[in-house]
Amino acid sequence: MATVTAGIVAAGLMSAPAADARPAPEPPLTTMSIKSPPGGANVRVLIFYGSAAAGEESPLVNAGIAAIEKIGLSGPTDQRFDVEATNDASVFTDETELGRLNAIVFLTGGGDVLDPEQEAGLEAYMEAGGGFVGIHDAARAEPYSDWFTGLVGARPAAGGPTAVQRAVVEVGDRRHPATKELPLQWKRPDKWLNWTKNPSGAVHTVARVREASYQPGTSANGWDHPVSWCRDYDGGRSFYTGMGGTVSSYDETDFRTHLRGALLWTTRLVQADCKATITGNYKAERLTQPNQPGQNDQIGEPHGLVTAPDGRVLYIGRGGADSSQPVITDWNNPDIGKGKGEIHVYDPKTKKVTLAGALTVFGNKGGGDELIKVEEGLLGIELDPRFEENGWVYLHYTPHSRLNRDTRMADRRVSRFTLDLATNKLDLNSEKVLLSWPVQVHSCCHSGGGMTWDSKGNLYIATGDNNSSRFSDGYSGNNPDPDYKGVSFADARRTAGNTNNLNGKILRIHPEPDGTYTLPEGNLFTGRETDEGGGKTRGEIYVMGVRNPARIFVDRKTDILYAGWVGPDASAPSTTWGPAKYDTFAVITKASNRGWPYCMGNKQPYRDRNLPDPSKPLGWYDCDHPKNESPNNDGLVNLPPVTGNNIWYSPQGGAPDFPRDANGVPSYKQEESTYLLPWLKGGGQAAMNGPVYRYDAVSATSDVKWPSYWDGKWFVGDFYDADQPRNAVITDPKTHGEGGLPVHSESLKKIVPVGNDGIKNLMDWKFGPDGALYVLDYGRGFFTSDAKSALWRVTYTGGGPTPAADRLARGGTQ
Repeated sequence: MATVTAGIVAAGLMSAPAADARPAPEPPLTTMSIKSPPGGANVRVLIFYGSAAAGEESPLVNAGIAAIEKIGLSGPTDQRFDVEATNDASVFTDETELGRLNAIVFLTGGGDVLDPEQEAGLEAYMEAGGGFVGIHDAARAEPYSDWFTGLVGARPAAGGPTAVQRAVVEVGDRRHPATKELPLQWKRPDKWLNWTKNPSGAVHTVARVREASYQPGTSANGWDHPVSWCRDYDGGRSFYTGMGGTVSSYDETDFRTHLRGALLWTTRLVQADCKATITGNYKAERLTQPNQPGQNDQIGEPHGLVTAPDGRVLYIGRGGADSSQPVITDWNNPDIGKGKGEIHVYDPKTKKVTLAGALTVFGNKGGGDELIKVEEGLLGIELDPRFEENGWVYLHYTPHSRLNRDTRMADRRVSRFTLDLATNKLDLNSEKVLLSWPVQVHSCCHSGGGMTWDSKGNLYIATGDNNSSRFSDGYSGNNPDPDYKGVSFADARRTAGNTNNLNGKILRIHPEPDGTYTLPEGNLFTGRETDEGGGKTRGEIYVMGVRNPARIFVDRKTDILYAGWVGPDASAPSTTWGPAKYDTFAVITKASNRGWPYCMGNKQPYRDRNLPDPSKPLGWYDCDHPKNESPNNDGLVNLPPVTGNNIWYSPQGGAPDFPRDANGVPSYKQEESTYLLPWLKGGGQAAMNGPVYRYDAVSATSDVKWPSYWDGKWFVGDFYDADQPRNAVITDPKTHGEGGLPVHSESLKKIVPVGNDGIKNLMDWKFGPDGALYVLDYGRGFFTSDAKSALWRVTYTGGGPTPAADRLARGGTQ
């Protein structure tokens, strides 16, 4: 073994047998008994650069050794280490030498570089608690060894690119020492490897390379293309990066930072979590049982949940009964659409469900076309910020008692009720109506329903556009013609595009203790704006131009609002009418107009239509200067400019975009489309916004909470579980308020399990105070509850970061 000074390799590359010189071996048992863990306070790193290929000394090896030696000499004194290098594989059979090493770096050109006894020595070293770092071609080493495949995590595929290309690395782990100081989007040149099998889920991926930023070759891995990862392996710690395939890599400050973090963890100088995205470390458990026949004793038609500070979960049923119950659709019957909006409470201490109460709602007309079915009912639930003291529960619902069968109008309301915290029973006589507004119920759909709080005690209320989908061919819901007794039901300019209407909005109010509310500063309107001499706005409006926002969430650490809404029904873009069905997610940092029914996605306009003949297209809407010229508008004509949204997806893919003409109008030609978010695809889609996870390090110890890796990540999902999203994403704070695209995404489908026996129809998801994820599965029918309707809990079982504090090389803590 030769100690190396900067940039100088003490010995050249050794010649070794070709990679196919022997059959696949079974490494023999070793008799080595390395002290556990290897190494000590005098931290040592060995670089092994032996190669199976004959040839001259490698400039890449020289550069790598020089860089790692400089890393070892830099940084705080208690994080420095000695570096040695060798191409002599006999070191792996030297118990004394291995026992003094904290980590081994494979900087090898690959091939069959270890004989069976040497590989067994490396295996024994890892079993004793050693550290391993593999760089680039290390993934080609020991090609016959399944154990070594597990150690590096993946093998390169044939058909990958061979040239150096500049690409974007998405740095998803903002906690690991190898990545926490790197840019969110790290642009750098390298030789990029493809993998025969994607290791994500079996390893903890810390960074991915964005294939859209370079030419990935014929064996491309797709949007989820890991490039660096780590895992606790066979008693030790393994870190691998596919980067470092060029000499210039080792001169990069950021790449050296990356290697430094990998070495700090593998040498046991610091702790890090390399378990957080390994799917086997999560457990999904169904908490509720199927209902008793003819009853909703466990769960109603799932429509929303909220978690209490003491761990209780309150969840609501919209109003549909099980399939054995009659559904009344005759408007001549006083009981038309009458249903029960149920509130259930799950208590984690007893693991029992209590039916807290049931409201009589308009919301049980069942399915059929849009003149028969209904989406009203019990739509949303939230708990007062002082719930533990006052037991106050806020419900967003449509009372049956306020139904006018003649005009086919109803009232929607947000009311406050009191829950008996000892019995889990809701006092239905305690109702305080905060806010109510009219909705048409002649034609379905789009009720919205979600609610959420910010840190200042403001309540956000999501309302749908109260508009039919079937009279605009699935494009902009802007047909002014159909009405029932003078109330339009197919023109979302009456609602979502109307500054004087509370439908198709996200409202923001400040509830007061007496059951009233005040208006916070910073809403979109004050309520005092005038146009043509009269009041034309509602001061409760924080966001306008949303279609059907079922789920909203405020991250109380930042008070940023996250929302998602379902798009229209057009299956493809139209050069006449505009974009296809876009389901949408948005990061909302201030009061804004999100576009519907004028524009969608990244400000892609629809075509106007109006009387006398709504079947004939007029001009394209101007997203920067939208005007509401509908005959059904009683608000302002000149609307706030549209803010672009962060995520949109169609049946064809994620974030479709098109070339634009001189006026900024997209071509809407399918063959000219590009997809800016390849991890997304739709179909029969229905966006279900999720939470932003916040890791609570100072709370009571929980053995089920998700790791800090997920802190700050935004969960976005879809009701359906086929090609639709169920992802955790990172956005860039510098751009996300103006519609900037997410910079990183990873799938949650193996953690929040999909499939008929999993969480197939995701209706709502929130984290509880225990740090576990609670999820509602709607069931397998519509407008009803069934045996698959359930409350689930997804917990983390992987344990804390490694190595344990008492096994750190110098006894420190991180």
